[in-house]
Amino acid sequence: MATPMTPMTPALRQLAAGDFSALEQRFGQAGFSVSRPAAGIVTITARQNAGTAGDTGDTGDTGGARASVLVSVGVHGDETGPIDMLAGLLDALSQQPSTLAVELMVCVGNIDAIAAGTRFIDADLNRMFRARRGALGAAAEAARADVMMDASAHFFAGAGPVRWHLDLHTAIRPSVYPTFAVVPELIADAPKAALVDWLGQAAIGAIIMNPQSAGTYSYYSAEQYGAAAATVELGQVGALGQNDLSLFAGTAGALGALLRGAHAGAGGQPQVFRVAQEIIKQSDDFAMAFGRDTHNFTALPAGAVIATDGATVYRVGHAEERVVFPNPDVRIGLRAGLMVVRA
Repeated sequence: MATPMTPMTPALRQLAAGDFSALEQRFGQAGFSVSRPAAGIVTITARQNAGTAGDTGDTGDTGGARASVLVSVGVHGDETGPIDMLAGLLDALSQQPSTLAVELMVCVGNIDAIAAGTRFIDADLNRMFRARRGALGAAAEAARADVMMDASAHFFAGAGPVRWHLDLHTAIRPSVYPTFAVVPELIADAPKAALVDWLGQAAIGAIIMNPQSAGTYSYYSAEQYGAAAATVELGQVGALGQNDLSLFAGTAGALGALLRGAHAGAGGQPQVFRVAQEIIKQSDDFAMAFGRDTHNFTALPAGAVIATDGATVYRVGHAEERVVFPNPDVRIGLRAGLMVVRA
């Protein structure tokens, strides 16, 4: 049977280019306030005190305040599956704009890298959401991160107590868990529980509870604005318009339900992991002790060598640790992998 691929629709072309003109027209005509604070970023909110068609959201015991949801894609330019998925969701939602039940911000991260078909232009954008960037301060991605952080600050400044950020990615390597998420541990208990429940509805197989920031967009929004945030990994990198969206069906359904203020239904229980150690590349002598074909969540036994870096040897310190995001090609000083254990 042929693999179903995403057609290169006008909606997909527009989203990949950060063009929200069609959405702006449809939601604006339906009575929403639509703003484009920067290239590749749009906010769609219910007009205040107008009883508009879009003002239908109900977030439970939050005084009637609508949840504020930030959805980001394309932070890495070669991770196109979520762009394909989101283009279809937004196009369908804009055909029935009154069903949007949340205050929404959509951010297409590295527009230039998407257009070039590369992961980044100068440096990894998903390491730039921090105050100190060292030698990377002049990178194109540093300037883009500033724009994205400024737009996020304005969006969450007027938000109610229910705040979400779903940063959608795809992994470089195959994975024992084809879909998984990284969740900042610092999220408060109640929103974290809601997020974990949603990830189960979204057919996410595993969750890594992350104790500290690596400069990622999702950790930034959790730390700065109290958002229930996650970096969500969906499958593997692929060319725009050539992704098998059947692999993302569970996530697409749950995201569509979230934006409409609905519950996607019962989901599975993701396997939860915690970070055992970070592998930091300290020099050009850094080398992983396994091949580039190693899958995410591959288990290594106690004492096994993970990587060497000159005189430094990284070893498994628990009875078993699983490797996630191994990447020996990162810049010196950045994380070259995570080792996780079951929580």
